[in-house]
Amino acid sequence: MILTVTLNTALDITYRVPALRPHASHRVTEVIERPGGKGLNVARVLAALDHEVTVTGFTGGATGRVLQEHLTGVRGVVDALVPVTGATRRTIAVMDERTGDSTQLNEPGPTITPAEWAAFQEAYEDLVPAMSAVALCGSLPPGVPVGAYAGLIRTARAAGVPVLLDTSGEPLRRGVAARPDIVKPNADELAELTGSHEPLRATQDARRRGAHAVVASLGPDGLLAVTPEGRWRATPPARVHGNPTGAGDSAVAGLLSGLTTHLPWPDRLSRAVALSAATVVSPVAGEFDRGVYEELVGRVTVSQEVSAA
Repeated sequence: MILTVTLNTALDITYRVPALRPHASHRVTEVIERPGGKGLNVARVLAALDHEVTVTGFTGGATGRVLQEHLTGVRGVVDALVPVTGATRRTIAVMDERTGDSTQLNEPGPTITPAEWAAFQEAYEDLVPAMSAVALCGSLPPGVPVGAYAGLIRTARAAGVPVLLDTSGEPLRRGVAARPDIVKPNADELAELTGSHEPLRATQDARRRGAHAVVASLGPDGLLAVTPEGRWRATPPARVHGNPTGAGDSAVAGLLSGLTTHLPWPDRLSRAVALSAATVVSPVAGEFDRGVYEELVGRVTVSQEVSAA
């Protein structure tokens, strides 16, 4: 069983319009609702890959109830979300059918009280020992301490459970110092953490800050990994076009899937890159095109990297 933690869950709402024009009224052709937040996207992809997944984090209000109703229909996912008084946020994606581009509107999360944070920590400590891996994903809602992920990493490490961290800013900086097994920043997050815009140098620097392994997402150029076993760059066979929302979450799912099935690093990276690309061509975050994934996974190029100067 894999545990994904989404402290700032969301109800993802996607509107499709023929063409998005500023300062104009639009006729929506389709509305799609899904449980959202990075960790829930990761969980849905893992479940589609036949992994058993438990999801935890916060949920509240009418939006939270709708989110949990949607979760009940996802085979292989166990709901262990912790209730709070505040309302779960919504994220609105407006898809322009003419261009394929999306415009994203993200609401703030609910304010978490000290008692609610303590209740979550207790629930998390009970869940972790039975897990094969933990993923800590996304932003922190108001009220949650900025060092929250560092504490959750230490709890997982004390239980002997590998932990992956996917966040940004100060929570990432503090989390890396707690020595997670894997961190997965994108290029901007990596540059903010290290001050370097050279991917290999920045990835090696992030690892020196405490992470056991660092896998940097380079967008359409694939992944760069610096691990104790070696350094690799994994690139898709061709660029794909579509909606990139959720592609990084699918890459996290691929890394966790490979970790828990004991694949060597090159195979983990191939799985992650293929899932990421297959998500770009899918219209909704947290889903991937299985045919595209199966066609790409054996064609991802994984090459050994030399050290940065």
